[in-house]
Amino acid sequence: MGPFMSPFNNLLCMLLGISFTVWFTLLLVFIIVPAIFGLSFGIRRLYMKTLLKVFEWATVRMERGAKEKNHLLYKPYSLNSTCVSGCVNTVHCYTCGKMICCSCCMTFDLFTTNSHCSASPATIYTLCSQTPLFVFLWDSENKPKNGGICVANHTSPIDVIILASDGCYAMVGQIHGGLMGLIQRSMVKACPHIWFERSEVKDRHLVAKRLSDHVKDKSKLPILIFPEGTCINNTSVMMFKKGSFEIGSTVYPVAIKYDPRFGEAFWNSSKFGMVNYLLRMMSSWAIVCSVWYLPPMSRQEGEDAVQFANRVKAAIARQGGLVDLLWDGGLKRGKVKDTFKEEQQKLYSKILVGTQEVRSRS
Repeated sequence: MGPFMSPFNNLLCMLLGISFTVWFTLLLVFIIVPAIFGLSFGIRRLYMKTLLKVFEWATVRMERGAKEKNHLLYKPYSLNSTCVSGCVNTVHCYTCGKMICCSCCMTFDLFTTNSHCSASPATIYTLCSQTPLFVFLWDSENKPKNGGICVANHTSPIDVIILASDGCYAMVGQIHGGLMGLIQRSMVKACPHIWFERSEVKDRHLVAKRLSDHVKDKSKLPILIFPEGTCINNTSVMMFKKGSFEIGSTVYPVAIKYDPRFGEAFWNSSKFGMVNYLLRMMSSWAIVCSVWYLPPMSRQEGEDAVQFANRVKAAIARQGGLVDLLWDGGLKRGKVKDTFKEEQQKLYSKILVGTQEVRSRS
């Protein structure tokens, strides 16, 4: 045929052109333009409802098939044989739906990994597709203002994108290399973010001074800080570092909670790299996230930075339906301190003694 194309190739090119034009038009009309003007046609909510119906139908079919074949669909998680009946120190796992006794099992990695349970129905179904993003915002009248500090619980690197979709923030963090470093260098060209070298992060006074200088300038954007210092698995809020609460500025708490039924938003950095994690996120069914802007909080008279941090953390946990913990999130990377183990052992001992006393009275 030489340089000329066959009629079949011409038809194929024409169909591909029409398909691309239709797809781009639908994307522009029903997604991009409505998002610019804050409008919604209800397509995303319909998509979510449809997904839940599909999940329910598929789960029933799978459970029925497993029951007929006498197979175990979900791997059961058994507590220690010494687990106290009616233990009050339990938490709810949002992945498998079980109540886990953290005192009796003393599993410190319970809130930084989901190793205690197998895949739930929501994580069984996978589909490589463009992932829709659903963000539900509550109490927007409490949005952070210039000169303030916005603190939020941390589940995923996209927490920044979630919050930035409704406002602008100055970021604070450690300088990274690789892809994250490239993103940081690009961000600082558009906004005066505060990036620290690894050696500077250890200097609390230097960090506090740079934060204080930023919030004193009311023309600068509010600072967004994740006081946990690491990603936690969407079930709990762990210890807040006190540095963000020593400045004396108004704090705007924000609670972030992802819906685990549509995919796992938690970034387990010890298991997945950034690129791998983002690919997994983009191949999930959807990213559904609720964001609550809590009323601004200030440090009370006679309250130190640690007490203030714990009060803010408790408010975030309560609003987001998360477990309020005093443990350091860094436990997922380092060895558990003996003092932490001793505290849990003492608590476990008190539970056992109390249970035995109740049984003896009865």
